[in-house]
Amino acid sequence: MQEATTDSPATRLGKINAEIVAAAKLVTRAVADITLIAVSKTRSAVEIKPLIEAGHFVFGENRVQE
Repeated sequence: MQEATTDSPATRLGKINAEIVAAAKLVTRAVADITLIAVSKTRSAVEIKPLIEAGHFVFGENRVQE
């Protein structure tokens, strides 16, 4: 279960990226070989914009076709 946070999207992104760096070092893997894909499935452009402004550009969606 994900805990609630008041951190900004940019702050949360920074924390996640730091966790990725730490995990990559732990398993001796190059950070450049890892891609974080943000899932924007139910989020509006207004909600996604702060992540783009923070430098994240890889997003994924999965919606049921109508």
